[in-house]
Amino acid sequence: MFKKIILICFSVFLWTIYSCNTPQKQPKNPTEEIALSEPVLLFDIPIDSFVVEKGKVKRNKNLSDILLKQNVSYARIAQLVDIAKPVCDVRKIKAGNNYYLFKDPDSLQRLRYFAYEKNRVEYVVFDLSDTIKAIAGKKQIIRVLDTVTGVVNSSLWNAMVDNKVNPELANELSDIYSWTIDFFGIQKGDNYRIYYEQLVVDADTFGIGKVFAARFNHLGTDYNAYYFEQDSVGEYFDEEGKSLRKTFLKAPLKFNRISSRFSNSRMHPILKIRRPHHGVDYAAASGTPVHTIGDGVVIKKGYQKNGGGNYLTIKHNGTYSTSYMHLRGYTKGMHIGKTLKQGDLIGYVGQTGLASGPHLDFRVYKNGHAINPLNLKSPSASPVDSIHLQSFYSLRDSLNNILFPAK
Repeated sequence: MFKKIILICFSVFLWTIYSCNTPQKQPKNPTEEIALSEPVLLFDIPIDSFVVEKGKVKRNKNLSDILLKQNVSYARIAQLVDIAKPVCDVRKIKAGNNYYLFKDPDSLQRLRYFAYEKNRVEYVVFDLSDTIKAIAGKKQIIRVLDTVTGVVNSSLWNAMVDNKVNPELANELSDIYSWTIDFFGIQKGDNYRIYYEQLVVDADTFGIGKVFAARFNHLGTDYNAYYFEQDSVGEYFDEEGKSLRKTFLKAPLKFNRISSRFSNSRMHPILKIRRPHHGVDYAAASGTPVHTIGDGVVIKKGYQKNGGGNYLTIKHNGTYSTSYMHLRGYTKGMHIGKTLKQGDLIGYVGQTGLASGPHLDFRVYKNGHAINPLNLKSPSASPVDSIHLQSFYSLRDSLNNILFPAK
């Protein structure tokens, strides 16, 4: 027994000597601190502190259906619905939208947070602690600049899809050139080059931002567009600084085809007699939005049983007025005397009156006389102001260097 005690004491003695003589690792800098890793956040909540489950709102399911399964009482759900009203109507959560459950990492897994994505950017976090809170938030949007080129083989939309580009860019081009190019008349071989920004959320492109410059070649003619701001207002101009915006739009709607043109003697499809048709018929699906082609005031609104059905007439100035016929209905608040801005929604394509199918009968009058809408010459809006021309030219040249880099 005595020998064992001596052996233990000797071992302790040797360990003490070793510890005292072994150099301890010292920080290179006395003030150096150990860097702590940043917590991983989701909706500003540290996910490593919770068990996180992702789900999608199912069809015909509501918030109660989701939370009751997580042992949240009816009383707390009712409280949550009331508190959330300023930021989100939870009674109208959409099927297919994502939600996230943040639970305690223990055996009980009590629900602490419920996050609902209203869309790709906006979300609401419900704090289910003792004091329930509803907090609205937005994800970070990253803007990525890109240049894309392509050739039209069938439609501009298909050209974007074939080029693996967000097809929303086709709509942007349609808006930019809506006064100069009829995109339902583009031809195979037409081509484009665009400098624009993509909107990225969660490392995934979800939309199109600003188009800064574009060139669209239609039937061998180049149409350039440059975005330029003057006096805090931005719009698109051509290479000489002339506005691409005109007094009148090329067409009052997005249509499938022209089903009937301006004529002094057209065979009526229903009456089977020849009579003048002083307008252009745009074939489009029932419910297609119809917009005024220019600023103006509504001077007529009515119904023609054996003619144009629901129709509107808008006076634009002392020279021009336009009529929109066979409408299914009008936008809310439409009345005689209402002031409109170019592009305002006025109604929807229908088949009212004497019509063989859904379409818009669009008519233009100059000094009270009907003219062919397809021949309407629309003057441009104001060009770049002379005091801003040099700035515009500098921007134009810079954008051209991006669109058409030297080889």
